[in-house]
Amino acid sequence: MSAPGDTPVRQRVFGSARAHREIGSGHRFQWVAPVVLLAFAVALWEMLVRVRDTPRWFFPPPSAVVHEAVTSRSLLWSHTWTTLQEIIVGFSIAVLFGCAVAIAIASSALVRRSLLPIVIATQAVPIIALAPILLIWFGYGMTPKVIVVVLTCFFPIVINLVDGLRAVDVDAVNLLRSMGARRAQILRIVRVPSAVPYLFSGLRIAASVSVIGAIVGEWVGASSGLGYLMTRSAAQFQTARLFAAV
Repeated sequence: MSAPGDTPVRQRVFGSARAHREIGSGHRFQWVAPVVLLAFAVALWEMLVRVRDTPRWFFPPPSAVVHEAVTSRSLLWSHTWTTLQEIIVGFSIAVLFGCAVAIAIASSALVRRSLLPIVIATQAVPIIALAPILLIWFGYGMTPKVIVVVLTCFFPIVINLVDGLRAVDVDAVNLLRSMGARRAQILRIVRVPSAVPYLFSGLRIAASVSVIGAIVGEWVGASSGLGYLMTRSAAQFQTARLFAAV
């Protein structure tokens, strides 16, 4: 025998569970359309290349790309591992350095007026223009590629985190100041928690462009990595391997 008020509670519980299942099925369904569209594009690519009898050195079909990826999987993996190392190391350094610079800019008006214009002005210089200089200074090893990744990821992290640290509730800051809180305490209690969504937005952008930075660095000069494999495959007209590397 149910107690009074048990039915509304049960309705709320089972209603929430039903809504959760519907949301979960909706998230699963949202992947169906991109997968179907991608499969259709690949099938159309395969059909057009075969029907038009396009030379494989010019535009290989997907089946040839997959075959090359399987055949050269050890070669592809060795170059992929080099590029991944450059991305991971460069991205990690950019996160640490970018967060430190962003906190310094947001904490001091003098630092903001002095440093922020320089940070913004650095984006006027294309990264690919700096890569040859880094190649001369540091050689063909991993160091110049890591520096390129750091320079590529640094700006979105700094700008987004500065915006987040400055977009704090002024009343909350004034309340803490009236209670005698120091600048470090205000930063820890109010500014940093409110800036977390901005930080993750910057990290998402930086994670995407980190791959670009690594590949660009390898294009300029390298002895291994996916960018190096792409340039070598293009020079040898191994287009299927080039597509596999991409």
